[in-house]
Amino acid sequence: MSVKVFERILQLFEAEGINTIFGIPDPNFVHMFQCAEQRGWNVVAPHHEEAAGFMAEAVSRMTGKAAVCIGTLGPGVANLAGAMMCAQVEHSPVIFLGGQRARITEQRVRRGRIQFVKQSELFEPSVKYCASIEYADQTDEVIREGLRRALTGTPGPVYIEYPSNVILEDLDVPPALPPSAYRLVDQTAGPDRIAEAVRLIGAATQPVLLIGHGVHTARAAESVKALADLMACPVIQTSGGTSYIHGLEDRTFPYGFSPAAVEAVVSSDLCLAIGTEIGEPVHYGRGQHWAAKNAERPWILVEQDPAAIGVNRPIDVPLVGDLRAVVPQLVEALQDSPRNASPELDGWIRQDAARLAELAETAPTGMSPVHPARLMVEATKAFPADGIMVRDGGAITIFGWTYSQAKPHDVIWNQNFGHLGTGLPYAVGASVADGGKRPTMLITGDSSFQFHIAELETAARLNLPLVCVVSVDYAWGLEVGVYKRTFGQGSLETGTHWSKDTRLDKVAEGFGCYGEYVEREEDIAPAIKRAFSSGRPGVIHVVVDPKANSEEMPNYSEFRTWYAEGMH
Repeated sequence: MSVKVFERILQLFEAEGINTIFGIPDPNFVHMFQCAEQRGWNVVAPHHEEAAGFMAEAVSRMTGKAAVCIGTLGPGVANLAGAMMCAQVEHSPVIFLGGQRARITEQRVRRGRIQFVKQSELFEPSVKYCASIEYADQTDEVIREGLRRALTGTPGPVYIEYPSNVILEDLDVPPALPPSAYRLVDQTAGPDRIAEAVRLIGAATQPVLLIGHGVHTARAAESVKALADLMACPVIQTSGGTSYIHGLEDRTFPYGFSPAAVEAVVSSDLCLAIGTEIGEPVHYGRGQHWAAKNAERPWILVEQDPAAIGVNRPIDVPLVGDLRAVVPQLVEALQDSPRNASPELDGWIRQDAARLAELAETAPTGMSPVHPARLMVEATKAFPADGIMVRDGGAITIFGWTYSQAKPHDVIWNQNFGHLGTGLPYAVGASVADGGKRPTMLITGDSSFQFHIAELETAARLNLPLVCVVSVDYAWGLEVGVYKRTFGQGSLETGTHWSKDTRLDKVAEGFGCYGEYVEREEDIAPAIKRAFSSGRPGVIHVVVDPKANSEEMPNYSEFRTWYAEGMH
């Protein structure tokens, strides 16, 4: 069949189940955008290409597939750089497409060329694969190689560009191949390794499941639930894996922030880790709470990238393969020999439930402005049970680790890279991936919210069921705390404060969203409910106490232990 290059690119992505594209229309891309819409794709044009990249990353996390973002030559591609770096560090398989001038432009010995820079060499260090479609008949091989690299081993981003003269060329090509025809899919672990893992699980008296970010981005919750039921053990969340799995909410404990999690880890005699690098936030699985039994505690790791085995700690049984294929292998192997829960499990469940109830009761109350701990309690109590939770910010995120009363089944935040400003684009992308069916709540700080505040218009245009709860201290709150700890009370807090005339609810109204200003804790939940009921995206501007926000972050000392070196 005869197609243009731009349509062939869409066909190749469709073979991978991709049907959404983010980017700002440009002469390089108008043909592709129009064709995508005609083929039934979601075509979303935000206000900044970096936001487009974050939106695409959220789609990838919500679907378990690669996602696509596009940037026009020069400035548009430059704007993708931050999202590229985030996708690399967050292990998100985002395909970044970039336009470029006709290749002859690179060979001219001239100055003063408009909207031109050699792009590939700038981005190559930030992606797993960097290539250009130089000739029309390379389209299939380059796009497939990009998908292969993005989805093989540890997932990550790729960058593919094409000169403007290539995109409109004709191709005579067969139907697009399915993924299994050109890349490894559903890789399983060897039966000998599975047998050894089953033996260790059977011998353990206090095993734990360590659940990371990858479980949720692979959309593998159902099989992990079946495994957890057979193992009858606590589920320990990493800071990146904070989504809760249906049916496991009561025995899922956040590592380091729940005493039940700490006790379960300290007493554990086996750890089965899934979807995690076993990195700094879990002390490499050998320091802090793991230290006491480190020498005798065996580890089983489900890991797609063989080069990751043994890097941060020794692994007794590496199960190398796609966790979507390996976890079902474990489930089948354990089916006839389920474990009985240890007597301590019920106690840990009661302990963690009591902890949450006590935090809800003891979070400082009666303050105006609101204490950020109380904001988190009231906002998460109002979180819809079937909703998507998005997090962003510094201090307010740290308050959330301790005080959140919600147990969402989808949580999206930028944990590894810590990039502020991802929250609103993530929320838009997640809701687009969901088809706008489920309510989405973003809890964020005012600093982070203002990075991409223009995307409120995108949310309004798409009529997404999104409510943004913004903790407003009119400052870079976490950094204010750093100044105080470094130089003492009353020190200069250079560059951290702005006008208290800022009204984010009014900004929201200007974009066609619902806005509400809140100064009292008892008004938070009703305001959230009104926003969800408004039929428009909403912004709840909640004024919080700046002193509490900068000085009373809970478990801050635990957070600081994540930094293994170079921080004091």
